Amino acid sequence: MVMDSPVAGIHVRSARRPEAEVTQVTAHGTGAGTVLDPIQHPSPSIDQRRDGVRPDILLLHFTNMKTAEAAVERLCDPASKVSCHYVIGEDGRLWQLVDERMRAWHAGLGEWGAVGEVNSRSIGIELANQGQQPFPEPQMAVLEALMRAIMVRWNIPPERVIGHSDMAPNRKDDPGPHFDWRRLALQGLAVWPEPGAAGGDLSLFRDLAATVGYGRGFSDEDVLQAVRLRFRPWARGPLERADIAVLADIAVRFPVDRKVQGA
Repeated sequence: MVMDSPVAGIHVRSARRPEAEVTQVTAHGTGAGTVLDPIQHPSPSIDQRRDGVRPDILLLHFTNMKTAEAAVERLCDPASKVSCHYVIGEDGRLWQLVDERMRAWHAGLGEWGAVGEVNSRSIGIELANQGQQPFPEPQMAVLEALMRAIMVRWNIPPERVIGHSDMAPNRKDDPGPHFDWRRLALQGLAVWPEPGAAGGDLSLFRDLAATVGYGRGFSDEDVLQAVRLRFRPWARGPLERADIAVLADIAVRFPVDRKVQGA
């Protein structure tokens, strides 16, 4: 599927280019004023998006590796059979491994809303982090600028910006409890519950979770863990009214499939 060249200050070359051309990366300014110039490091682990679909999910990961460079090398190793579109280092360095128009191999099995084949419908961003510490400011600033550009370019709404743990709660926990989802939500880049939202009937848990986007094929325990990992990482114990309050508020304001572009 041929599309217009990407905009918003990011120069993207075809991921089918055989050589890994490395260019100087710069990140000027902060937040909305950051200009991105990613290092081009093409991964061979790509293919066409199935059925000609456009990406309408933005999927965030952590690398869980010692360095960003190690993650880039693994994501570009043909033997690994994994890839993603972008990697962001702790210091704000940005690599692009896959053209946004192409299908990267980063999501694996899972679902979000009506989408069951997430790789074809998503753009994946890996953040250099092992899940045990906060994400540093230079990294977050570049992430926000990159997300803003991608969401405009592909018309991705905030309810379709998710973590790996959201679409695969039975096997993934990234980007983890130290990731600042509320910071993104305050900029319109993700969703977050309104303060003071009222709780409700515990029996509504799975219906509300499904409206938010969590798959019905996962266990109650896995879905509760994913919801808390993202919105209430301090919470422990069985399901409670505060969990229902989070889901009820987001289900009303940001139902996952309100702007689906076509499955």
